[in-house]
Amino acid sequence: MTGDALSDRFRGSLAALVPDFENSDDILGLAVSGGPDSLALLLLAHDSFPGRIAAASVDHGLRAQAHDECVFVARICESRAIPHRILKPSFPIRGSIQAEARKVRYGLLNGWLKQENITWLATAHHADDQLETMIMRILRGSGIDGMSGIRARRGHLIRPLLPFSKDILAGYVTAKGIEPVQDPSNRDPSYDRVRVREALMMLSGFDVSLASQSAAAIDDARTAIVWMVDKLAATHIREMDDGCTLDSHDFPHEIVRRLLLKCLHICDPSLSPRGSQLGPLIKGLSQGATLTIGNILCKGGPVWTFTPAPQRNIKSNNG
Repeated sequence: MTGDALSDRFRGSLAALVPDFENSDDILGLAVSGGPDSLALLLLAHDSFPGRIAAASVDHGLRAQAHDECVFVARICESRAIPHRILKPSFPIRGSIQAEARKVRYGLLNGWLKQENITWLATAHHADDQLETMIMRILRGSGIDGMSGIRARRGHLIRPLLPFSKDILAGYVTAKGIEPVQDPSNRDPSYDRVRVREALMMLSGFDVSLASQSAAAIDDARTAIVWMVDKLAATHIREMDDGCTLDSHDFPHEIVRRLLLKCLHICDPSLSPRGSQLGPLIKGLSQGATLTIGNILCKGGPVWTFTPAPQRNIKSNNG
């Protein structure tokens, strides 16, 4: 595929996510690490919308090479008159490194968007990422929410490269005469994604972009279910001063599960029950049982009632 054809395809992908972008004055912010995927995003966006993009690179402080990689991106941007910022966290990343690094990265990028009055943030997730994500979530037993995969748009965050394969993007960068950086963590088999990626390398002849079509179809189904649950909740959930009731639960299991979650969140928005807890709870309530989850008392029967559980009296023993 030629560079012009790829740029046309990129503009079409972006237009599908943000239909009014081309005719607006909005700036497209780009998260660029210096790898082949994010460099392809940078170059395609610049070719498609010159003067209307800005880029940022995050130096998490986890690798000695990270700062040099950010400077590498800065020089590419400078040569094309693209505004660029290097963002660094003000504290060391601890705990679960990948999860915490992701949280910090998006926090820094969102702060940059606000500071620079940038409307949209595009990341370089592509079709191979989508396929890897879906396989990982299958292996973890995800439901329909998880199987929706990487969403092409969530609020101001967009992923216009999801229809593109990694090979096409890497080839585009090479054709531009740029040698991207390679993050060694992408080859570390201690990460689940790397092991899934290596397993997928054994396959050939498959169009990985079809994974994004499957994810989009699942997300459409998820959206339909959410819409239906919202309609049913408005009719069948009644809020009270100290909780709520669900006056009908003769629905398919997935609908009941989501209505139950709505009731629980009315009582305690911070409650995040595991899927393994909800199945027995639904079964017990359907049989008329009274059960407790977190600090919520759940009474079954024809009408399910959810109220704060009575506080336990703790007697002191002075004897």
